[in-house]
Amino acid sequence: MTLLQRWIKFNMVGLMGMGVQLTVLPLLKSGFGFDYLLATVLAVETAVLHNFAWHEKFTWRDRASMHYSEVVKRLLRFNLTTGMVSIVGNVVIMRFLVGQEHFPYMMANIVAIGCCSILNFLCSEVLVFRKAATAGRISS
Repeated sequence: MTLLQRWIKFNMVGLMGMGVQLTVLPLLKSGFGFDYLLATVLAVETAVLHNFAWHEKFTWRDRASMHYSEVVKRLLRFNLTTGMVSIVGNVVIMRFLVGQEHFPYMMANIVAIGCCSILNFLCSEVLVFRKAATAGRISS
């Protein structure tokens, strides 16, 4: 699979994850009265878990492992890389756009998602779903 094909699949999953995040965020903020930053963190983590499952079975299916322990390690790497990029990036951008610039929180969240996507793809390609031959070099 080419990098372009993988990027397209990544963005397809990302759009679904964006739908998850943009559904959970107002549910937590407006429905349950959570602070917008706490709601952002929880909505992002929900989307991160959603996206991992799809990336495992769709985007990087050719690199998937049947071993439970490998999937758990990959999920941990995913959360520590793209999860942290997404959470920190979303919180920083939301704090600036909503807290200082008074953007509507949903619009600000869409901007934050877009800002984090390229770095998340690179983290996923190079660190999380890396090729088996590359894995040995990186972990040495």
